Amino acid sequence: MHRTRGKVFGVVITFAAAGLLAACGNNDSTATSTPTLAPTKTSAVAATTTGANSPTDQPAPQSSETAPQPERPQPVPSQLTTPSGAPALTDRDKTFLEELKKRGITPGAPDIALTAGSLVCQGTAEGATQDQIMTYVTAIAGSDPSFDESKMSVDQAGKIYYEVASKSYCNK
Repeated sequence: MHRTRGKVFGVVITFAAAGLLAACGNNDSTATSTPTLAPTKTSAVAATTTGANSPTDQPAPQSSETAPQPERPQPVPSQLTTPSGAPALTDRDKTFLEELKKRGITPGAPDIALTAGSLVCQGTAEGATQDQIMTYVTAIAGSDPSFDESKMSVDQAGKIYYEVASKSYCNK
């Protein structure tokens, strides 16, 4: 009896695997890069009542529904605010952010700039070379969503972060 159960179980598993693999085969995808709207009930009814073979034979009546609007992201606030629950900016932080702004860098969020500034201070304190620090600071500067490479290069932005942090953020 035990051998029969094992054989039945093996056959069931084999058929299940074959069914799953058959569903994945043939690469007959109907997905397109631009979605098309399905015909409305009124256009389908109009096509069948007029005897037309396809909805393209006659123009479909316009429905009163409007096309769905794409979702739009919320704008990034331009003022330097912290999210609720985040610690308030210190005078040192505000000074650093204002110095960056004077040099042409307005971070999308203060935490990005403060992370870069803290990295400069910590790296300098630990004896890292300027090139080592600049590698990470430049990466942080380039990852800022509000960074616009048409205004300045990522390397220039990293250099500004490094200079401003060294002068107005570290040891203050």
